[in-house]
Amino acid sequence: MSEKILLEMNHIRKEFPGVLALKDVSLQVQAGEVHALLGENGAGKSTLIKILGGIYSSDAGEIVIDGSVVTINSVQDAQKFGISVIHQELVLVPHMTVAENIYLGREPLKAGRFVDFKKMNDDAKQLLDSFELDIRPDEEISELTIAQQQMVEIIKALSFHAKILVMDEPTSSLSEKDVDFLFENIRKLKKAQVGIIYISHRMSELKQIADKITVIRDGEYIGTRQTHATTNDELITMMVGRQLTNYYTRTFGNPTTKVLEVKHLNAGKLLKDISFHLFSGEILGFAGLVGAGRSEVMKCIFGIDAFESGEILINGEPVVVKNPDDAMKRGIALVPESRKREALFMDQSVTYNITIKALGEFIHGIHVDNARETEITKEYVDMMEIKTPTYKQVVGNLSGGNQQKVVIGRWLATKPKILILDEPTRGVDVGAKAEIYSIMNELVKNGVAIIMISSELPEVINMSDRVVVMSNGKITGCLSREGLTQEKIMHHATQFVTT
Repeated sequence: MSEKILLEMNHIRKEFPGVLALKDVSLQVQAGEVHALLGENGAGKSTLIKILGGIYSSDAGEIVIDGSVVTINSVQDAQKFGISVIHQELVLVPHMTVAENIYLGREPLKAGRFVDFKKMNDDAKQLLDSFELDIRPDEEISELTIAQQQMVEIIKALSFHAKILVMDEPTSSLSEKDVDFLFENIRKLKKAQVGIIYISHRMSELKQIADKITVIRDGEYIGTRQTHATTNDELITMMVGRQLTNYYTRTFGNPTTKVLEVKHLNAGKLLKDISFHLFSGEILGFAGLVGAGRSEVMKCIFGIDAFESGEILINGEPVVVKNPDDAMKRGIALVPESRKREALFMDQSVTYNITIKALGEFIHGIHVDNARETEITKEYVDMMEIKTPTYKQVVGNLSGGNQQKVVIGRWLATKPKILILDEPTRGVDVGAKAEIYSIMNELVKNGVAIIMISSELPEVINMSDRVVVMSNGKITGCLSREGLTQEKIMHHATQFVTT
């Protein structure tokens, strides 16, 4: 790591209507350094990065690059100064190809007028091959998995030859192998004296890759620590302003009432002979590598995707679930993996998003009970501790973690008997995770049955009564809580995997 200071953000302030997002935040990044930015959801991390990336303008403060004060009013300005940002939510154009997304706005031209598609595809293929990705440059983004799309985002950012690279939750959709590969390339970038700002809620990642960690809380700078000289407990206390003693909250019982049974489910090449059962009052974890088929199983149960053969039983009775409405009528709720793409109405209010699946609670004929609608909103905003200035706030203006809480609150408002959570704490800070775990525990204590898909093995181990492991569309194990380890899960998760 060099002593050269690439970037200084000094005394940055940013206010939105009704929200002071950043009060007085400073950040300094050296060449060849990975500098982690840590804070709860809503602390202001993404706002700070959007100011650096030219999406927002600051109300006060200055940005200094290579010793010179600069003005960044647009994404193009940021790119001109060697800044590339990979945002927490994917910003790829779904119906354009991989190559078109990588070179969007800077397409190579023939005769100065026409896009040179051959050169663009060739250049994109070279980049994809350098990351050993099995993705064609002419594939549409919509055909890729979320993990593959995330890798395209990373490649796009690196293609600008950035000297300051910002990564906002870059590993949230990546497998362990992909994470290792990303870290390998981050270390190469460090040797090339690139300065990297790294945002992640996964504390174990920061220990692996970060040199320094800066913490902000409620829009204010709290402090900077050398990674090797701090502890998780110190960082968590800095983040939340208090000691977090009970992280995983579970009261384990002995559930025996079977509420859901899946028998011999098959869906083409995606799912092969899937069978499992779920008890009332338990959390059944689903583990596996990216692409194992976990989300696909849940979409079949919820009526989003059809299956070729097999049977679903609820409370011992065979049922036909043709669509999500059928599933909801039978007491099933699904919080999907991608909140922005599959769940939220980003330009609608918090109230709209929380109550949209519970309209029958406050709409009777042509009469709308506005007071009841507000009661429902308040109940789940309070339960999930959603940080919002008003219930009328547009969800797109909330932090990623608070958006996730809104989605979970929406489905809890339907009073489900079976709750499917697909990556429920992805992109959520440690304080909010603890709150979600506590809510899950209360739900199962009250008899709700929960299926939890998670790529975070400590979460799976500490929250699950039993764990189903999948690999390549098949169930490879159903493990009891006693003696459960990450090694046992990974042993089953890597069966049938070819490299």
